[in-house]
Formats: sequence, C-alpha cells, structure tokens
Amino acid sequence: RARERRARFVGKNGACNVAHKNIREQGRFLQDVFTTLVDLKWPHTLLIFTMSFLCSWLLFGMVWWLIAFAHGDLDHSTRLQRDPGEGTAGAPAGFVPCVTSIHSFTSAFLFSIEVQVTIGFGGRMVTEECPAAILVLIVQNIVGLVINAIMLGCIFMKTSQAHRRAETLIFSKHAVIALREGKLCFMLRVGDLRKSMIISATIRMQVVKKTASLEGEVVPLNQIDIQMENPVGGNSIFLVSPLIIYHVIDKNSPLYDISPMNLHHHEDLEIIVILEGVVETTGITTQARTSYLADEILWGQRFVPIVAEEDGRYSVDYSKFGNTVKVPTPSCTARQLEEDKSIMDTMTLSPK
Repeated sequence: RARERRARFVGKNGACNVAHKNIREQGRFLQDVFTTLVDLKWPHTLLIFTMSFLCSWLLFGMVWWLIAFAHGDLDHSTRLQRDPGEGTAGAPAGFVPCVTSIHSFTSAFLFSIEVQVTIGFGGRMVTEECPAAILVLIVQNIVGLVINAIMLGCIFMKTSQAHRRAETLIFSKHAVIALREGKLCFMLRVGDLRKSMIISATIRMQVVKKTASLEGEVVPLNQIDIQMENPVGGNSIFLVSPLIIYHVIDKNSPLYDISPMNLHHHEDLEIIVILEGVVETTGITTQARTSYLADEILWGQRFVPIVAEEDGRYSVDYSKFGNTVKVPTPSCTARQLEEDKSIMDTMTLSPK
C-alpha cells in the first residue's frame, strides 16, 4: 500500500507550513507593536487604522465637551439659541467661551476632528479664556501626529514588503538529477522576471528530513546545509538571466545513497532552496523560497536551453523555463558510481 505523502515544510510558493500553538507569553508581541501591526493581515490592519482615529476623535471630543460644560459654554449657547439678540459672535454679551460654537457633544466631536486633521472650517476655534483648552489642543495635536506616523508607516511597510519582489523570482517546478562533468548532480533552474536586478544575490540549499540520533532522539525536522554550485563559483550569483544551480552529489551529500529505485520511497525527504538578495530599486533585502519533494525530482533529465542570441542581444524564452529532456544517466547511487570509477581506475593503473 502506498505510503501517505508527508506535509511540506516549505510550500512551492515559499510559505512556511508551520502553525504556532499554545504560546503563553502573548505579551511579547505587544512589546514590538509596530512589527505586530505590519505582520497583521490587511483587513485587520485597516480596521485598526480606522478605529485608532475614531477612538482618538471620540476621546478628545468628550474632553472638549467636558471643558465646555465645566466652563458653562453649553448653558450660554442654549440661552443664545433662545434669545439670539443677547450677544454677538456666538455668545452673550461679556461672555467669552473656551471654544466658540460648541452647543453639544456633536459639535465637540466635529471640533475634535478639525483639530486632529487640521481641516479648520473656521466656525469653531479655541480662545485664550481657558488655559486647559490650550493644553488639550497641544496634546491632541501631538497624539494625532504620533498616530499618523505609526499608521502611515505601517501601511507603507506593508505595501513595500520584500516578499512582493520575491513574486517575480521563479524556480523550476521540478528538479533533476543527471551527470555533469562525470558526477551525479542535483540541478534546478532559477530566474528573475524583472529587469531591475537583485544585488548580491546568494543561494543556499537545505535538506529537511526526519532523523534519529544514536541515543534514540528523534528530530522530526532536521535541517542539513548542503553545498550549492553555480556557473560563477561560490554562493553569489549574477541573476541577469536564468541560471541552472547544481549540487554535486558526493560523499558529504545527504543524497549520496539515493538511487532512482528508492528515490520515491523517501517520503520524508524535502529539499529547500533559499534565494536572498537586495532589491536594486528599493535597497530592501528580499528572500524567495521553494522546496522539492521526492516525487518532484526527475532522474535522468536535463533542462533545455532557453537563452539564445537574436539581433545582437540575448533573448530568454520563459515558455521553456521548466522543460527537461531525457539524457543517459546511470541508475545507481552516487556511492556506487564512485566505487565503480575507483575500481575501473585501479584496474587501468595496475600492471598487467
């Protein structure tokens, strides 16, 4: 009976398939409020954005109403409505209100909005009669500036997050194993769809699988770094056109004992590829990820060429980005291939 395929650790789109449960120290998220707001989903962010302004307007609207009530502005405004000829400029003769034209909580709420967003319709304004009103005016302006800075900064960071740029960094759907320079190699293709480059791009690869130590300790997700090779040497790549990145399967490789016969029996095998670099236009570091399970690795295949010279410039045909062709490849492990070569070399060098 076929064994059940295990869950991915990293999805093909780069999303990590990890759920965090039973976190008891929830207060740690509030110690970094800005990052928490940036990490929230857009509906939650917009809800918090709206409620932060509404709550501040309502709070200071209540403060302005209390100031007007304590100073008697509401009583004199009521008298003025009953006897409009009693005074001018919105108040009885000889009376100066803290804030002009405040008759109720609604007008106090409107004045709170005018103060915080600096609309300034001109019907309501603070007078020099109440020092407390001047102090509240200063405090509300400062609070409004802080809310604007935090919320606008949060929205800017969400719209310019690095993973947006990673959407145009693509990996081949399948990886392949074939001979290169006489050695079995694990190969994949990576490309960048944008003309703006990724500066100082580096690529690394890990094998994630379930392992057990000599003492019996089981590690469900053991991450093993393996060396990647690329046409320019080292981990840094010049990603101006699609590149084939490969890993030589040698005695230090976790794939050393894998053959085409037992490849698809390694349900716990997952190879993660991580590409990092700095976005040329924004200077933000971005990261693109993908993974390959055992049934997404093609043995004895090679990627077809997609770069050709046309009219004095190089052209890339992305319609063939993931296309492969069959090539002669030994149906044995890298260990067996190396041992056979050693035997053949020994027989060749030995005296007759």
